[in-house]
Amino acid sequence: MHTTTRHEEIIRQEFTRQAEAYAANPVIASQDRAAQLVSAVQPRPDDRVLEVATGPGYVAMAFATCCREVVGVDLTEAPLKIAEKTRQERGLTNVRFETANANQLSFADATFDVVVCRFAFHHFPEPQHVLGEMVRVCRNAGTVAIEDLVVSEHPERAAFHNRLENLRDPSHTAAMPLSRLLTLFAATGLEVERVQSGIFPQSLERWLQNAQTPADKASQVRDMVDRDAAEDLSGLYPFRNQDNQWCFTQHTAVVVGRKLRL
Repeated sequence: MHTTTRHEEIIRQEFTRQAEAYAANPVIASQDRAAQLVSAVQPRPDDRVLEVATGPGYVAMAFATCCREVVGVDLTEAPLKIAEKTRQERGLTNVRFETANANQLSFADATFDVVVCRFAFHHFPEPQHVLGEMVRVCRNAGTVAIEDLVVSEHPERAAFHNRLENLRDPSHTAAMPLSRLLTLFAATGLEVERVQSGIFPQSLERWLQNAQTPADKASQVRDMVDRDAAEDLSGLYPFRNQDNQWCFTQHTAVVVGRKLRL
């Protein structure tokens, strides 16, 4: 757990620095994209919902528009302040935000009907443990859902992708291939009910700017993208946009599972 504790401090540092830029990222801030995750989960009006690693709270607030009660938790205070400000601006009274550690959620067993996490599992050193905590606080036959980046099923390509991500942002541990995510669901007592895949383009320079990547590491990332474009090393498929700037394609997956009565 010492390694986990050290990485948690890196996460706090990075997402304190990145809080404003992350909250303003169009992919993160898109209400339509948050609504797509809600639609995939298919919650009921009377559900109690927990969002783990809520960040600026957009997913939690999307669930709050159609569910009875929502709690969003995060390790870092800076994005939670943004979430609370947005909650007040939107006039939502059935959602609250609080600090919590995903490795040890401060809720009793079977507290929630739905437990979700978006774009955070690639930051967790022990993703199976976090998923186990999400399952623990979910009621029997309740829903657990994860949306995250996914990498290639081929280990060398996945490793290249994750190296690039880690250079850009040291809070990144490892995005998983979809097969690994599905295996984790089964191992933690979840029956997979729905899987959805998606893509979104990234502008390389904006991506680096959002993470405030140091110049030396940003240079290494650019070199890796050049290599990837020439040699097809990751599945990110870099391309030049109309302004001759590098872009690439992120792949995502939504996995929705039901908690079994084991």
